[in-house]
Amino acid sequence: MMNLCIFVVLCFFVYLIFRNLNYSNVEGMTTSTDNSRNPSTTSTTTTSTTTTTTNGVAGTAAAYAAQIKSQAIKIEDQLLITKYRTDYENVILNLDELVNDLMLQTALNVNLTNPQQSMVQLSQLQQAQSALNSTMKYIDSYK
Repeated sequence: MMNLCIFVVLCFFVYLIFRNLNYSNVEGMTTSTDNSRNPSTTSTTTTSTTTTTTNGVAGTAAAYAAQIKSQAIKIEDQLLITKYRTDYENVILNLDELVNDLMLQTALNVNLTNPQQSMVQLSQLQQAQSALNSTMKYIDSYK
């Protein structure tokens, strides 16, 4: 009886997984338009407006680049960097100070029985600091 219950639960999870898969995004799955009126043209249309399966591979690279640029412009329009530049710089400077303090705190509290954990934390904080520096350079170079 217990094996039957486990089997039913397993089948249910498999059903949920396959039900939530989107088969329209499978690479190469396109539908052909009706060309019976004009047989000299052959065109295909995808069932989705975004190119999530090919992501800029081969012939879709230009369209994919345009989508990325469009998304970047939307985000820039929301951020209003030229208007709030000083505020953003202050946020990044304060985050940089916080990261420095966390790095010092981590270095002063190294667990000598397992120092690798602290080294991983220091490395992650260093990466965060590098990301903050890149962000500051981006803000400084913005129009």
